[in-house]
This record gives sequence, structure tokens and C-alpha cells, in this order.
Amino acid sequence: MIFLGIILSIAAIGFFCWLLFTLAVFALPFFAGLTTGGWAYHTGAGWMGAILIGVVAAGLTLGLGQLLLGIVRPLWARLLIALAFVAPAALAGYHATHGIVKHTMPSETWQLVFSVIGAVAVGVTAFARVTGMAATGPVGRSPAGA
Repeated sequence: MIFLGIILSIAAIGFFCWLLFTLAVFALPFFAGLTTGGWAYHTGAGWMGAILIGVVAAGLTLGLGQLLLGIVRPLWARLLIALAFVAPAALAGYHATHGIVKHTMPSETWQLVFSVIGAVAVGVTAFARVTGMAATGPVGRSPAGA
């Protein structure tokens, strides 16, 4: 039974790591939707209205980010847009990693080290996914416009 518990624990950790890396790109829209939904609830929209407003705000945030990545041409501006999506993902990666390692390591220094490594790994993965969301240009034309 102990062997089965170890195998299931490894599978659960693998699943949650996969989920974290897959959903890291959506941290900014999630935070925007959560904040907007909380604001709507506290202004009297009710729980159903708050959920609806939060989902709409999250969708608009993701759609606006993809639209801007597709329209904006200067590289520095595209990097700023990508950074807006990557920063919350890295923060979520830090806290997710810290939540795991604080139960497995007694040393606070090593908890911090592994949490930063987790944040960097999630941030790099989110950056790769965000840049993959960006449109490279019109179909049938080369990036140089030739």
C-alpha cells in the first residue's frame, strides 16, 4: 500500500505541475477576471452578475492581449505586452512551488531558492507560450514582407 501511495503522489505532483505550466499563460486574465468580479460583487451586482462580469473581463483581457500581440510591430512593445502576461505567471509559479517545498524542506533558504527556480521555470514556459500566441504576420507572406 505504501508503494501505491508513492506512485499516486508522484502522479498527482506531475499532474499539478503539468496543469501549472499549461495554465500559466492565463494568470493575468484570471487575476483580471477575479478582481473585476470581486469589484462587481461588492458594488451590488450579486454573485451571478459578478461571475458573468468576471468571465467577460477575463475573456476581454486575453483577447486584447492576443490582438495587441498580433497588431503591434515594435519588438519592445511586444516584449512589454508579453511581460504583462509573464509576470503574474511567474508570481503564481513562485507561490505554487513555495507551497510544495515548504512541506518538504525545513530550511527557509532552500525553500526560497527552489521557489525562485520554480518561478523562473514557469515564467520561461509562459513566455514561450505567449510568444507562440502572437501572430507572425499575414498568411502567405514572409516576415520581412518580401
